[in-house]
Amino acid sequence: MKSSFVPASMVVCAPRPLAFRRIWRRVRTVVACWRHNVRSRRQLASLDQRLLSDTGISQAQRQMELTKPFWR
Repeated sequence: MKSSFVPASMVVCAPRPLAFRRIWRRVRTVVACWRHNVRSRRQLASLDQRLLSDTGISQAQRQMELTKPFWR
């Protein structure tokens, strides 16, 4: 009869490198998106009224966009 004893070192599962890479890639993507939002809104805040009207953005639309948190 075979023994079913398994050493403790074999029972503990190491984190899967592929899963970690996938999570890390997602985190980097989300942070890059947040940074893009911050940069875009800073640029929008720096536009004068003439440039806003050239792009077809009203003052109300601008203000609504600038009040959003960076993660939206």
